[in-house]
Amino acid sequence: MAIILSPLPYAAAALESHISAETIKLHHGKHHGSYVDKVNALAKEAKLADATLEEIISAARKSKDQKLFNQAAQAWNHGFYWSSLAAGKTRPSAELTAAIKDSFGDRAALDKQWSAAATGHFGSGWAWLLLSKGKLSIETTHDAETPVGGSDIPLAVIDVWEHAYYLDHRNKRQAYVEAVLAHLLNWDFASENFARAGQWTYPVN
Repeated sequence: MAIILSPLPYAAAALESHISAETIKLHHGKHHGSYVDKVNALAKEAKLADATLEEIISAARKSKDQKLFNQAAQAWNHGFYWSSLAAGKTRPSAELTAAIKDSFGDRAALDKQWSAAATGHFGSGWAWLLLSKGKLSIETTHDAETPVGGSDIPLAVIDVWEHAYYLDHRNKRQAYVEAVLAHLLNWDFASENFARAGQWTYPVN
């Protein structure tokens, strides 16, 4: 089955004034759309046209097909990123709040660590909130690297590639990261991922 560019879960202008409609349209339609088109073409060449995105990522990692892996992983990461953002204010569930307290002390400490990791990551990549062996952690991955296929469960992610923020914030990555953490992070999505950790399957196609 062909991998599709999933529609955004909100209108392109819904995240303004923190992320503009122009950025969303370019990021989703052009960048994410390009990854989807390329992974479909490459998967066909690799005889994986009927595979899911997660299966393509795993197969490409196993065969060390970096070109296919990059496109597939970027398609998956972007889909997860769109779901990690929300147009309205959300809050972690009681269960996730307790896990945050256990792992970081409080929400402020989590935000501080997440901001430092995302802002300090050199070059392009992703800053993830993960559930790892029963504890929450903040980890970054470089370029297209993804948790898919590993033992850690991603709860939410912040994209720190320049195309995610440059039109709105220029080179001020920290301003973009702090806006996401303060106003846009979809804690409902993170809480849903946390709640089904025991039977977790990747929610993005």
